[in-house]
Amino acid sequence: MMRARKVMAVHDEQTARAVARMQQYIAEHLHQNITLAQLAHVAGYSNWHAAKVFRELTGNSPAQYIRLLRLTGAALKLRDGEDRVLEVALQSHFETHEGFTRAFCRTFGMPPATYSRTAPPVKLFMPDSVYHAFRMLKRSENSMDTKQFPSAVFVSTSTHPARKLMLYRGKQAEDYMTYCQEVGCDMWPVLCSVKEALYEPAGMWLPDHLIEPGTSRYVQAVELPANYAGPVPEGFSLIDLPACDYLVFRGEPFLDDEFCEAVQVLWAYIERFDPAPMGYQWAPAAGPRIQLSPTGERGCIEALPVRALDSRPAV
Repeated sequence: MMRARKVMAVHDEQTARAVARMQQYIAEHLHQNITLAQLAHVAGYSNWHAAKVFRELTGNSPAQYIRLLRLTGAALKLRDGEDRVLEVALQSHFETHEGFTRAFCRTFGMPPATYSRTAPPVKLFMPDSVYHAFRMLKRSENSMDTKQFPSAVFVSTSTHPARKLMLYRGKQAEDYMTYCQEVGCDMWPVLCSVKEALYEPAGMWLPDHLIEPGTSRYVQAVELPANYAGPVPEGFSLIDLPACDYLVFRGEPFLDDEFCEAVQVLWAYIERFDPAPMGYQWAPAAGPRIQLSPTGERGCIEALPVRALDSRPAV
């Protein structure tokens, strides 16, 4: 995010949109041959300028970006045991087993056959939309009026069992933007690679008793089975969480232009929400507040810990 802030300072919204269109085209055609001319056409730029701004805003050339995405897809297939190494190599547009193995080793630090057997947490390549990053930075610079953004919010209940939490702590961060400034954005892809995850990784706000001295309230984490005994990557922590009830708030799908507004609308709704008619009361000490990665297709989703009104706090 720190690199993104420097880059966005010298580029306008039109450029961010153009690179985001190239990113989307790559994602939608990843299993096909993709040429620079195709990406330039999508962006509305010359081949040279498309390649230039793509590298500046993503940190990779189009070819490097495509290869890293394909290698990440290959790692997930090997992790889940879907295909043999050679089959995965060919599906990932590598002509030979040897070339695939070399590229996989450079990217993930081990041969694909070893990864297929052991599946330790690794750093996947999971780039954010450049346009979303642009909007997030603009949001940090400008206040927004969410009153003009209509949206419905759906509320449901969920129970998380006793479990472990693999997390990476920041220093003083209270939100996503500050967290990325403190520790970077490399933790998320590692969490996404954990095979034993109960749910998808999430941003979380920890209750007071789970915050270690000198560390942040906001963390990125993934929930694991209570008996998890697998590896813990360097710098990550593993803690125990008791079973917890949650109220889950889900906003409507949104367009890219509405990303930041959609998040703020959900927060405003949660602030005004009274859980008592549903038979609950807020229980902030019972577990972390959870924010799933917002996507336009499904909307913003957050889960807050609650306790039934007729229950008593755990001692």
